[in-house]
Amino acid sequence: MTILVTGGAGFVGSHVSIALIEAGHRVVIFDNFANARRDVADRIYRITGVWPTLVEGDVRDGALLALTMREHQCEAVMHFAALKSIRQSIDHPLAYYETNVLGSLRVLQAMQEVGIGKLVFSSSAAVYGKPISVPLREDHPLAPQNPYARSKRAVEQMFEDSVRSGSWLRIAILRYFNPVGAHPSGLIGENPLELPDGIVPCIARVMAGRDPCLNVFGNDYETRDGTCIRDYVHVMDLAEGHLRALESLQTEKLITVNLGTGCGVSVLEMIHAFSESRGKKVPYRFSRRRQGDVASSFAYPGLALTKLNWRARRSLVEMCQDSWRWHSSLFPDVLETVL
Repeated sequence: MTILVTGGAGFVGSHVSIALIEAGHRVVIFDNFANARRDVADRIYRITGVWPTLVEGDVRDGALLALTMREHQCEAVMHFAALKSIRQSIDHPLAYYETNVLGSLRVLQAMQEVGIGKLVFSSSAAVYGKPISVPLREDHPLAPQNPYARSKRAVEQMFEDSVRSGSWLRIAILRYFNPVGAHPSGLIGENPLELPDGIVPCIARVMAGRDPCLNVFGNDYETRDGTCIRDYVHVMDLAEGHLRALESLQTEKLITVNLGTGCGVSVLEMIHAFSESRGKKVPYRFSRRRQGDVASSFAYPGLALTKLNWRARRSLVEMCQDSWRWHSSLFPDVLETVL
């Protein structure tokens, strides 16, 4: 199929684009490059031997979305384009509702206009809010705690209502947890234009000498070592999950599935895993808790196995190794010492 990938120049979207191409699909990346690099098409070509089509545009531009879908005869959409910083969403909530909710509405309207009926949506485990119990199942009560999470839930509801109206739509909603890692080639990975706030790119910056130490936000949570526990999942596992979700729309009309490993890893455990994989200690210091952080959040992945025939296969060690292979390439002076 020809698939439109909104936000396809971003971290998860670019890896999904690679997986789609390797599975034989044609990819049209639609991105405004607000927080992504413009060399993504070249990097995808170097990995796959195939150039994705690249369209620069904003998902709030419904006319351009429809024109792109029509001109390239797209048959399905994978929707990643969104703002995603919890911290920034608290400071700038309207920007998050405009891009995430209005942008998703424009995608849906363009699909309806052109006659495309299949959509895979990049949602987030943030919609669960503070867990009542873990692991988190898809039927866990939803209580998003910040504008980012609430914007994702609003889009989920809009999609659910549209499908349940008896319309032409088939939608897979994927709630994934904490994407880390990079393509094993080391040619593509997480490289936002803004300073990252995810743990792995922050660790990489410390190991590369760009930052003096890592800030660990809180060490007094009710967890086994006092730091937050999260479900870290390799981005290539996530990419494969999106392919399985697309395939599921042959029979499913509306499906909502967690994509995670089912294993909780604390912040300190991630730091130690990275240290062991590189044979070098990562200096860190404890800081105050961040607003909105919960103590523990990890997935129950059983539904993904049952419905999508998908499970996360890559280990924490692979996540660390692939992440460093990519991040070290961003710092040439560090790469020389690695080689």
